[in-house]
Amino acid sequence: MSETPVGNNEESSDQIFWYVAHTRPRCEKKLAEFCQREKFLVTLPTVRSVKKYRGKTLVFQKPLFPGYVFLQLVKASRQTVYQSDYVANLLDVVEQDLFEQQLNDILMAVESDVDVYLVPTIKTGTRVKIKSGPLRGCEGFVESRKGLVEVLLRLDFIGQAAAVKIDAGDLELI
Repeated sequence: MSETPVGNNEESSDQIFWYVAHTRPRCEKKLAEFCQREKFLVTLPTVRSVKKYRGKTLVFQKPLFPGYVFLQLVKASRQTVYQSDYVANLLDVVEQDLFEQQLNDILMAVESDVDVYLVPTIKTGTRVKIKSGPLRGCEGFVESRKGLVEVLLRLDFIGQAAAVKIDAGDLELI
């Protein structure tokens, strides 16, 4: 991945910045192909997905972040991206260095043998449903979060609160 010129407050017309393209539904790959044709630097992290349909097994690459494509552009190229008709909105990245570091970390994980999957952002107070494990189907509110994948969840069984630790990957937002 190329280095992004960031640093001093002076901006030149040929300076490249990161942007996050919020795409129209199911247009991530189309936007990535368009940007490649236009010679824009594009990043679309994908993960392997396996689906079984009527006895057939299909393996394909799907976007890790549905609805988002990451671009490096000069500001003058923004309008060209909008004209692709695949973009709903083009978001400015305020902290360029931090964004690039985090994206590089994600890309490193995707390229490794580690299973990478999207986990919803689950914050304190969020209503959730447990989608797997012995408490599957139970609903509650996130009481607190500890670490990256473990949450303390309040479940209202009989008008009482019961605290359990649940892996965030086993939760879905309601």
